[in-house]
Amino acid sequence: MLVLLSGFIIHLIQSTGYVGIFVLMILESALLPIPSEVTMPFAGFLVHNGQLNFWIVVLIGALGNLVGSLLAFTLGFYLEEEMIVSHIEKWGKYVLISKHEYLRAVKWLQKYGNLIAFFSRLIPAVRTYISLPAGLSEMNVYKFAIYTFLGSFIWSAFLTWVGVYLGSKWESIHPYFQKFQLAVIVILGIGLLWYINHKLKILKFKK
Repeated sequence: MLVLLSGFIIHLIQSTGYVGIFVLMILESALLPIPSEVTMPFAGFLVHNGQLNFWIVVLIGALGNLVGSLLAFTLGFYLEEEMIVSHIEKWGKYVLISKHEYLRAVKWLQKYGNLIAFFSRLIPAVRTYISLPAGLSEMNVYKFAIYTFLGSFIWSAFLTWVGVYLGSKWESIHPYFQKFQLAVIVILGIGLLWYINHKLKILKFKK
């Protein structure tokens, strides 16, 4: 499946350039199985070859993510959770979305609040599904858009830079993403513990 998707992504970007990157990043954030881990490093490879501009690629990638995320956010905003789960159970396998992944995104949103719209953009898998529960919870759309764009900009810049750095070996990044995802989760966990400890100290001081 990944091989077929990679071939489609490469062909589209080679044929349409920035437009292809924009469309692919919209689709990824609109709950379709288009991995940015292929789109942006390959775009970075084209930057390496002098065919594309680094910052234009990054900006277009982030804007594409924002548009796709707003589409998914709107879907979550207007649909009931029972209907969303029912549709995922029925059709999710065709777009590689599972009920478990959706519920995990819901749990992250409940646990970390609005800022997860930012941090989730740095975590493979979670980044794709967080927009649905964000819309369902009726998160402020302006905050959602700002956090989403900032997180997506960082993610797009990182993946594009990797493609530039690796050049023709850009595909070698794939095996490292599971380790990267784990590292991000650990960092978020440490940050959360620090935040809780900091708040407890403030409350204790006020008493």
